[in-house]
Amino acid sequence: MRNLQKKYTEEYRKTLGEKLSIKNPMALPKISKITLNMGVKDALSDKKNMEKALEIMTQIAGQKPKVAKAKKSIASFKLREGDPIGVMVTLRGDRMYDFFEKLVAIVLPRIRDFRGVPLKSFDDKGNYTLGLSEFIVFPEIDAGKVDKVQGLEVCITTTAKNREEGLELLKVLGMPFEK
Repeated sequence: MRNLQKKYTEEYRKTLGEKLSIKNPMALPKISKITLNMGVKDALSDKKNMEKALEIMTQIAGQKPKVAKAKKSIASFKLREGDPIGVMVTLRGDRMYDFFEKLVAIVLPRIRDFRGVPLKSFDDKGNYTLGLSEFIVFPEIDAGKVDKVQGLEVCITTTAKNREEGLELLKVLGMPFEK
């Protein structure tokens, strides 16, 4: 068991149970998966951009990403159904906890003028979505070798029943929210 996962099962569950007044430990919210998405600019005009995005996402996530394809054709974007337009990875288990720990402890503090993540990014089910404007804040990425800087979306899916439970879970796990 890893660091954050161990702390969650040994310490954080008690704190979370008290804050949410839930006695059954199996009913407590937890993170079920983390999904990373990256739309690739100019994926149609240059195939090398897609290969670079695959390589970068592999370095960030620690596992091979899936190529996301267009669901429908859009003539104004010169896009056809089935064209590769991005990459995505779903993290679960140990890799998920390792990534969350790295995100909170290393990546978010490296963002310029960082004052916390916004509270408004929760959905009604307690899931949290965070958009990063550039992926070079990750320690695995060498900024000197990057040609084009692109954004990255991190979606944290929880088992929370509502927004408040999801917020408490991420607060207990150490997510730095705005004040």
